[in-house]
Amino acid sequence: MGKIVGLTYDLKSDWQGSVDDPVDAAAELDGKRTVECLQKALESAGHKVVLIGGARALIDRIIKGSLKVDIVLNISEGFRGRNRESQVPAILDLYNIPFAGADALTLGVTLDKVMAKKCFIAEGIPTARFFKAGPDDDLEALNTIGFPLFVKTLHEGTSKGINEASRVENARMLKAQVEHINRNYKQPALVEEFIKGTEFTVGVIGNNPPQAMPVVQYAIDGRKNLGNEFYTYAHVAEKSVQYICPAPIDKKLSSLLQELAVRAYKAVDCRDFGRVDFRVDESGHPYVLEINPLPNLSPDDVFVLFAKVKGMTYNQIINEILGQALIRLGLMDPQDKLRAKSSGRRAAREAAYEK
Repeated sequence: MGKIVGLTYDLKSDWQGSVDDPVDAAAELDGKRTVECLQKALESAGHKVVLIGGARALIDRIIKGSLKVDIVLNISEGFRGRNRESQVPAILDLYNIPFAGADALTLGVTLDKVMAKKCFIAEGIPTARFFKAGPDDDLEALNTIGFPLFVKTLHEGTSKGINEASRVENARMLKAQVEHINRNYKQPALVEEFIKGTEFTVGVIGNNPPQAMPVVQYAIDGRKNLGNEFYTYAHVAEKSVQYICPAPIDKKLSSLLQELAVRAYKAVDCRDFGRVDFRVDESGHPYVLEINPLPNLSPDDVFVLFAKVKGMTYNQIINEILGQALIRLGLMDPQDKLRAKSSGRRAAREAAYEK
């Protein structure tokens, strides 16, 4: 039986920036096409979709008593601050409105990359050595790692703040890049040891138990062995990053990345869906860079790239995520989910035949 599904999101077109904002300030916000694709995907499974918007629009609907939904699928990034991703889930929790995706605590912990790393370390999950650097910190005293280092924003995503100067090889370069983050992004910098090698990401879906999806490898302009290279916001904007799925790696490394992805997912109490990013050094040792419990669900983005490998369509992946949330919340019987999945496969085969 179809549900009434609310959709919470923040659009790039709603961003109200200032002259002081960096060029990539709105990078994490969604485009209108993503919302349209999600709506169509959910409607393809018989659900009715209510477009809500962000935190303020959600509050307005709740106060007016006009929010009549069974569940909310949340992809809202928020606009500013360390807790921006937590705002919509906190409101939904406050008013006891069921929703798909991570809760406010998980989104807050994982947006702050140092807090997420502390969770990984506590669970024995390998992650690059690091320190946090603010405007008044003594960088020489903090740097017990050595060079080269990698400097990024503490609580942003989508490669915000990452440019060609992010890999630093001496104290002068480190100081300049930390100041760049502190000044332009109004937050401390996360400084990590630079892992020379290759880069991967693994999507995870579900709860009991969560399932790792096929491994995706990143390439820049066709180069899979990145070595000292890394992708920047400019690479993302220019679409010069390629996603290869399944990754052309041996089964042992693939299985290890999937195992670590599930462990990282569980370490921060992620639920329903998420994505874990890795760097693998030249000796084949993987390091978790970060986990994103709010990955981009656009059909053009990396999270859903594994759909074809799994023999699924984009619509089926989105409804799988919703189905996992409905089961977790007791709003769908697992047998109903199996019947819906079977029906979805049949519809996909019929659509392919008609083409």
